[in-house]
Amino acid sequence: MIIEDIVITTDILLQGASIFALLDAVLIPLLIWQIKPALFIQIKWTLVIISGLAWFGIWKLVLSLFWDSVYIHVFPEGGREWLPLIFGLLMAGFSLGIWSLARNGKHHPLPIFFFLSGFWGVLTHIWAIQRGILRPPMLRGASPLAALLIAFFEYIFYWCIITFIAATIHRIYHYHRTK
Repeated sequence: MIIEDIVITTDILLQGASIFALLDAVLIPLLIWQIKPALFIQIKWTLVIISGLAWFGIWKLVLSLFWDSVYIHVFPEGGREWLPLIFGLLMAGFSLGIWSLARNGKHHPLPIFFFLSGFWGVLTHIWAIQRGILRPPMLRGASPLAALLIAFFEYIFYWCIITFIAATIHRIYHYHRTK
């Protein structure tokens, strides 16, 4: 099976959303337990750097696999080459923004951080739907609502992983620095 033969249906998107929601329901409490508010404050720049690198890698992979079948319908010609860098930088800045908003709350910052990341996923997918992401044969017939639902939980999952990596790198660096 080649990538062009894949068909993403509403049912597949809803199943994916359910899987991501389940993963989020496990990861978020674990991360809240492991990353106390003080550590969340300390990982600021590590989080920004890891976010930029992770999203650069995610977009490099996604565009290399699905440019011809999906993303050529959404982004400008030639975007395949420069979009990963743009998205890496954009998401690094976005991480700094949601980190700033999340740390100012009265409660643990991670639920706010993850909610904002999921909300951002929905906003980016609204934009992509308006640009025509559901027109290619691979996605034709998939429900826009299902695409937004999976985006919410998918982005939370990505940010859980990014946050875990950033906290782990921060801990390792500071552990070795104090020895």
